[in-house]
Amino acid sequence: GPGVLTRTLLNAGVRVVALESHPAFLSKLQSLENSLDGQLKVIYGDFFRLDPLVTGAVKPPAVCSDKLFEAMGIAAVPWRADVPVKIFGIFPQRKERNTLWRLLFILYECSSIYRYGRVELNIFISEKEYKVLTAKPGELRIYQALSVLWQAGCDIQLLHMEPWSSFLTNLKNGRLAIPKSTRLPNDHLCLVRLTPQQNLFTGGLKPANSATFIFMVKQCLTKPRSKLIDRLNSWSLDNADKLLKALEIPNYIETGNVYPEDYKRLFCALQNSSVFTESWFHDEVLESIRNINL
Repeated sequence: GPGVLTRTLLNAGVRVVALESHPAFLSKLQSLENSLDGQLKVIYGDFFRLDPLVTGAVKPPAVCSDKLFEAMGIAAVPWRADVPVKIFGIFPQRKERNTLWRLLFILYECSSIYRYGRVELNIFISEKEYKVLTAKPGELRIYQALSVLWQAGCDIQLLHMEPWSSFLTNLKNGRLAIPKSTRLPNDHLCLVRLTPQQNLFTGGLKPANSATFIFMVKQCLTKPRSKLIDRLNSWSLDNADKLLKALEIPNYIETGNVYPEDYKRLFCALQNSSVFTESWFHDEVLESIRNINL
């Protein structure tokens, strides 16, 4: 865009690295860069095209995260260290759900931007997707795998709600290109802070097995009214009732009523079961990942 967020950050006195992919806006930002004394660095690129799955050289506006962080002068820090960098932006509305899934995978895998530590995202997302991310157990129409995985992985904080009328979203006809929503309110863009949990990788959850955790949650929330114990039994787990009792989770609970932290505790407990080491389970995990359109 025309640099509204960039100017706001500059006025707050912080050092800014701005990624811009539109040639018209790029020249304006470069002029602003030249008028400042090193406070702003402008890069031709698109944050939402970071680390594309391509062979050979990456062509702008696609960007490699290692090159980007090198340009910013930011080195990787341990996961439990403080936030190394804060990113501000607006989700592309046409691919909002896909973008949320892609960021989720790289978060749990500690790949791309998360190889550098607990990178904080301050992102404008649609109100309807914000409602999904913060949905609570029992809200069966909107409590989804995305809800569980983002809540387990990040502290989610609403910073601001701005009416859609503040944004010019369709240059062709001048009207607002607001994503349709029938079940959830969608009158605003929400500025949301997503800060990765410092203790995310504890109790047996690791970047190496995080894809299996994501798969488990997705499978459980496919039918949120099904009983959790039935899902466990479908995985040929012969001691599901004992496992749930040990975790103090009722054996009659439905999958749509299980809290994110309990899904994580369940996964960590399942690491001691042979069911998660059987080849058929891992084959399903890989197939599930391939079927997500990123």
